[in-house]
Amino acid sequence: MKMKSMTVALVTAGVVATVSAANLAWSPSQWFHGKPAVSQNSSAPAVAPAIAAAASAPIGPISAPNYRGIVERYGSAVVGVNTEGTTKTDVQSLPEGMRDDPFFKFFRGLPGYGEQGPNSGVPTRGMGSGFIVGQNGLILTNAHVVRDADEVTVKLSDRREYKAKVLGSDPATDVAVLKINANNLPVVSLGDPAQLGVGDYVLAIGSPFGFEQSATAGIVSAKGRSLPGDGNVPFIQTDVAVNPGNSGGPLFDANGRVVGINSQIYSRTGGYQGVSFAIPIDVALRVKDEIVKTGKVVHARLGVTVQQLSQNLAESFKLKQPDGALVSSVTPGSAAAKAGLQPGDVILKFNNKPILASNDLPALVSMEDPGDKVTLDVWRGGKHIALNATLSEAKDSVAANDATTSDAHGGKLGVAVRALTPEEKSEANLASGVLVEQVTGRAERAGIEPGDVILAVNGTSVKTVNQLQSLVSKEGKQLALLIQRGQDKIFIPVGLG
Repeated sequence: MKMKSMTVALVTAGVVATVSAANLAWSPSQWFHGKPAVSQNSSAPAVAPAIAAAASAPIGPISAPNYRGIVERYGSAVVGVNTEGTTKTDVQSLPEGMRDDPFFKFFRGLPGYGEQGPNSGVPTRGMGSGFIVGQNGLILTNAHVVRDADEVTVKLSDRREYKAKVLGSDPATDVAVLKINANNLPVVSLGDPAQLGVGDYVLAIGSPFGFEQSATAGIVSAKGRSLPGDGNVPFIQTDVAVNPGNSGGPLFDANGRVVGINSQIYSRTGGYQGVSFAIPIDVALRVKDEIVKTGKVVHARLGVTVQQLSQNLAESFKLKQPDGALVSSVTPGSAAAKAGLQPGDVILKFNNKPILASNDLPALVSMEDPGDKVTLDVWRGGKHIALNATLSEAKDSVAANDATTSDAHGGKLGVAVRALTPEEKSEANLASGVLVEQVTGRAERAGIEPGDVILAVNGTSVKTVNQLQSLVSKEGKQLALLIQRGQDKIFIPVGLG
């Protein structure tokens, strides 16, 4: 009944609006040419010259792109991605105050997301989209589309299907690279997200709810958005309709060039509500190149925690406006510490690129490589100072490779780990171990969690990240990991077969 009454209300509102517009003799064609019409019988007073001039100033030509042409030319390069595997679906395991938090409603393409089912080991089938960037079968999609997948199948627009290999997956940017055994495939044309502006037309092609080769269109709503837990990506925000199954598909500009990968939506219902986000294609291509070259992705790290400036904070730091990233802490021994950054500094520019909000900094750092030298324009004590930093690695190891690969590194286990800092060792009263920062695949299914400390593998103590990699590659198909979680130590078996 609610739906019906809402429909009636909307129709009624439409009738009222139509009548009002008719009474004013409002001509849409004249409106878009900057010349609002007035009824001949109107006795409206003359408009002041300055206002009239502003109202009649031309905005420029308004013409929609050839969406049909884009679909006809590049639709064949868009593919469906189907997965089979197991995943956790227990929302009840979240703290009660977080279950209804809208930030946890970001769609991640996981089948059964939000269902209150069993808490582990649930067989799942997932669907997503992707697009071909290499005639030899190289495909880009989202990392979350193939997360926990034991088998990935790619379906082309002509209905041919291929088993796909996950060459690599980067959870930090939500980009994955697939490879199928095919040649002479159609490919998309790649564009430059920097040329996009708010208000520009964009088009998405994908498989929402499994409806293959579906096209939806809209405009760019904002650029450089930072989302909870995704500080490495300056998302493109659009109002393009994106739903479950669209994840991993291309976002085209008005010229038919791919400028992004559709990744997330913000929703209170689990479906599209007018706000969607895409990963800029330049970020995705950098990840793709690293995965193809090395099989993994390494992100740069500055080593600071930053927060957003408010007007009150800006005034207290004698800044004219609240631009920049306020440094709240500096990691000991990090690139930032070595460069001389201090808590209370405000980073205004990174490599001469302005930092308008604190969220801008992580995305800029992530686009650099470990070892790169960068310049920082810093506000300290009411004046500008210039600092130079040499970026370090964000993590010593990133879970990257396909779970079926024979490559002997952390991707085989499915964890991203780093060495413990001296402070962390002292606080936890540990002599050795490595900290789990991200977990996926076999390790996640076994029950390993971010924040766990891996102390030993099959009875051998783990002192460094490299040692963990070596032990994982040598210890066969079954591992017994000694984990410290909080104050408890537990053994967790992990099968690599």
